[in-house]
Amino acid sequence: MSITRSLYCAVRTGGRRAAGRLVHRGWQWVQRAGAVSSENPGPYRFGELGAGTKLTFPLGAVFNEQWITVGPFSIIGERVTISAGFLPGLDLGPEPIVRIGGGCVIGRDSHIVGHQSIVLGDDVWTGPGVYISDQAHEYRATDLPIGKQWPRNEPVEIGAGSWIGTGAVILPGARLGRNVVVAAGSVVRGEVPDHSVVAGAPAKIVRRWTQEDGWQPPFRNDPPSPLPDGVTAEQLRALAGWDLRLPGESGAREA
Repeated sequence: MSITRSLYCAVRTGGRRAAGRLVHRGWQWVQRAGAVSSENPGPYRFGELGAGTKLTFPLGAVFNEQWITVGPFSIIGERVTISAGFLPGLDLGPEPIVRIGGGCVIGRDSHIVGHQSIVLGDDVWTGPGVYISDQAHEYRATDLPIGKQWPRNEPVEIGAGSWIGTGAVILPGARLGRNVVVAAGSVVRGEVPDHSVVAGAPAKIVRRWTQEDGWQPPFRNDPPSPLPDGVTAEQLRALAGWDLRLPGESGAREA
């Protein structure tokens, strides 16, 4: 009896492991097949979707994508919402509403909700759960529910090379310069100059670089060690396992 039970347990354990492997392999296949790119746009018709860019499956809410442009070699994480306008099916005019540059990385569960103009420069990276919108609710009319009052739009711009930390909120009218760091959980409004670090709610400048004074306040730790001299781009790509050539270029690896 004990031998039979042991055999039964072994078969059941092996079956569970096999089923687990099958489920994970199946989900990986679904993720690859469902990812959106210029070569595999699925049901979407973006205003522009650059070569090498990928929207990871499963996607968040994406609508009115004709007014959304994404530059080359950008990565949009899982469950990221990118929308233009209040609801699907609107005619939003001749110009894009949401423009995401090349080389951007948008962290999972983030939301980019545009109604007038949201512009992300090249190489803007965000952590997970970031919220960016160019529209705010009005509350001036005291005899109307806030949700029924006509909202206010103000364009948003995030300069090239900036980093937006996990859970940050970028409010309507925010204009961030180049290479700005937004600390996790910050709420940003207004102008932020180039090469600044902001933190808090509302966010305030806690460190800034200028040509005259360098970084103020100064850093308390040493900078990372630079790459050794003579390292080529090909060696770096081989080390990281990345293939940064455009699809169709000689020797480019197929996805």
